[in-house]
Amino acid sequence: MKRVLTIVTLILHSSLFTLHVLSAQTLQSPDGRLAMHFALNGEGRPTYRLELDGRAVIGTSGLGLELKREQAGRQETFDNTQHTEASTIDQKADLMTGFTVGAVDKTSFDETWQPVWGEESEIRNHYTEMAVRLHQTKNDRDILIRFRLFNDGLALRYEFPDQRNLTYFVIREEHTEFAMTGDHWAWWIPGDYDTQEYAYTKSRLSEIRSKLPAAITPNASQTPAGPTCVQTALQLKTDDGLYINLHEAACIDYATMHLDYNERTRTFESWLTPDCRGDKGYLQTPCQSPWRTIIVGRTGADILASRMTLNLNEPCRIEDTSWIRPTKYIGVWWEMITGRSQWAYTNDVTSVKLGQTDYNKVKPNGKHAANTAHVKEYIDFAAQHGFDAVLVEGWNEGWEDWFGHQKDLVFDFVTPYPDFDVKAIHQYAAQKGVKMIMHHETSSSARNYERHLDQAYQFMVDNGYPAVKSGYVGDIVPRGEHHYGQWMNNHYLYCIQKAAQYRIMVNAHEAVRPTGLCRTYPNMIGNESARGTEYEAFGGNTVEHTTILPFTRLIGGPMDYTPGIFEMDCSKLSPTNDSKVRSTLARQLALYVTMYSPLQMAADLPENYERFPDAFQFIKDVPVDWQRSLYLEAEPGEVVTIARQDKHSRDWYVGSTVGQGGHDTALSLSFLEPGRTYEATIYQDGKDADWEKNPQSYVIWKKKVTAKTRLKLHSASGGGFAISIK
Repeated sequence: MKRVLTIVTLILHSSLFTLHVLSAQTLQSPDGRLAMHFALNGEGRPTYRLELDGRAVIGTSGLGLELKREQAGRQETFDNTQHTEASTIDQKADLMTGFTVGAVDKTSFDETWQPVWGEESEIRNHYTEMAVRLHQTKNDRDILIRFRLFNDGLALRYEFPDQRNLTYFVIREEHTEFAMTGDHWAWWIPGDYDTQEYAYTKSRLSEIRSKLPAAITPNASQTPAGPTCVQTALQLKTDDGLYINLHEAACIDYATMHLDYNERTRTFESWLTPDCRGDKGYLQTPCQSPWRTIIVGRTGADILASRMTLNLNEPCRIEDTSWIRPTKYIGVWWEMITGRSQWAYTNDVTSVKLGQTDYNKVKPNGKHAANTAHVKEYIDFAAQHGFDAVLVEGWNEGWEDWFGHQKDLVFDFVTPYPDFDVKAIHQYAAQKGVKMIMHHETSSSARNYERHLDQAYQFMVDNGYPAVKSGYVGDIVPRGEHHYGQWMNNHYLYCIQKAAQYRIMVNAHEAVRPTGLCRTYPNMIGNESARGTEYEAFGGNTVEHTTILPFTRLIGGPMDYTPGIFEMDCSKLSPTNDSKVRSTLARQLALYVTMYSPLQMAADLPENYERFPDAFQFIKDVPVDWQRSLYLEAEPGEVVTIARQDKHSRDWYVGSTVGQGGHDTALSLSFLEPGRTYEATIYQDGKDADWEKNPQSYVIWKKKVTAKTRLKLHSASGGGFAISIK
């Protein structure tokens, strides 16, 4: 009897070993340095871990989704808790445990593609891939988890094939984990369903919970996520100098992901943005999730150089892209942000009603900036200095009560104020060779915007507006939806697709943070989705802000940061505004290189550029489309120095932005073509420059340079430098 038991035991052990071997799989990056290990745990839950040169980057982490329970043909929630431990999840509703491994397909891929615009003219897309097919016996359901391993990181997503027992389903929560290997440093902003416009906090992971309340300030548009949630892209750094970035790519028909940190397990877990009912997503098979991304760098420069996010998106779907053009523009904007002028035509709110106002009986406020004569002044300045376009905000009726009780009906996007002659502006700009950029503030009434979209875009085409800046300030209408929920993510993409039909480029503000969709739809030429220059007029951004954004917000796509402020004292524009821009003038020039965007604004007033014509020359010269980019210095919170080569010449441009402590740079120009001599024009902080005490102190000097040249440059607190090399 004992012998029989021993044989049975051996057979069982052998079977378990065989199952374990079948479920355990390893995928290596093309260069062999990164390794991803996949396995099912004892409950049949899929897990993965990531290593670099045998060193743990992400510890063993669980995967799966929790669905809403189906009973009698309807969906029910379990309780009011958004997250539960895996052991308490309803077994009939989970897509987390009880899996067995079916087929495992491994492939490799290597291509080079050309973006319509970008930080370089060619991008290599090189990865190994593993598709793991999983069957859940208890519910007779199938999912596929696809892993892609690049030399600079790992991406994974869930795919749901067409099947009998999983057709329509509602996500209660996604449970993708990222297990940390230590108490890393993190640069983060609080989880929020409606805004990314926060200052960044640097802390240890163990400090996130205690610092979150201080990071959140009262704001009408805030809808905080969970108590320990932060937003992506999240930048991390280990004590031994490894850089890790967590984000997502190709977020389509799905809710935006936050990250919930569990101090006990040192693990981040996905936390999706809910809808008005608290549901996290409505899906129909066949379908798929966005990619969850882990970018790994041995240096900070490796993070900035990664193109994983773009590579995980589909190729361009616009057949003819000749009308999509990188743009440098000025605009009627900063004077309103600072309080010198206003968007509204009148201050008499009670007498104005959309489409029904007799403006002969309305008294103008005298501060309305978007009037014909004033806009022509901007057009003249753009034509004189070689700018492509002029943005005008506050041109259309409705601003008197745009954020009030009638916000769901406030704009129709085709009705100008009486002092703004659309036809005359169109003709005048065309004569001067200047394009106009339309402004559509939706006041977050998405359905109202969709109703007017065809008419609004046709109006733009008829009046010479090839690009639009859209805005989504305030709470979403329909009520209860969020800026980062599945419903609104679908709205943003609908607007982009509709705009492409009219050959219109879109720069969306207050919209969802980008996830690389600009590869598929390159008419998505810009986004805000973080604190931009406007906050310099609202009390100021932190001094290190522009050294962090390239590691966080810009991982998903370009940002319309609106740099170029020369007058740092806002009280000189409006006596009621005591804000100061926390930057030196030289750093404002550098931002045109370090804050990548194919859409760049010279945001200050023309009169301030006329005061500093020698510094203004750099803004006029710097391109907005690049052939090659090199990341020379990169440390979040301290310094970002980037060199870029013009897409259409041999010229190079260098920019450096630094934090509170200043910085000394030993700049090698070895990237220049050997044997050629260039002329470098250096725009540098003056010896007495300081963002707070003397921000307009700068020096400009020229030098003949070659690939052997070394430059020693000092940047002041909140300062930087810019160089054109021709």
